[in-house]
Amino acid sequence: MPQKSRLKLPPIDLDKETIGERIIRLRKEKGLSQNELAKKMGLIQELISAYELNKRKLTAEMVARFAKALEVSCDIIIGYKINGKKKFKLNLRLMKRLHRIEYLTEYKQKKIISVIDSLLRDAESKEK
Repeated sequence: MPQKSRLKLPPIDLDKETIGERIIRLRKEKGLSQNELAKKMGLIQELISAYELNKRKLTAEMVARFAKALEVSCDIIIGYKINGKKKFKLNLRLMKRLHRIEYLTEYKQKKIISVIDSLLRDAESKEK
């Protein structure tokens, strides 16, 4: 078991979400089950569950493996905020709709994008 540091280190700006909670969120955003993520990483589902429940601590290698499997940076996995900027969180419902739009003809895509642009302009003008 690693020794606890006695150094007085300055705080770093980490997300309030635990690493396990972040892995769950990222996995669900990708539409993966624990089993699917485990297969993608060459692990068993029980290990994914243990990491998600914070029962196992991630090694640097496992951070890299999760990042690769979930197609995000290691910074995202550990919750490090770069320059204190708010991280963009993907909305799974929105992403599913965008995915459906990708399979439409170019003509239909342009019509939908035109409607979305109009609605966004309207919503943004009401916010001001």
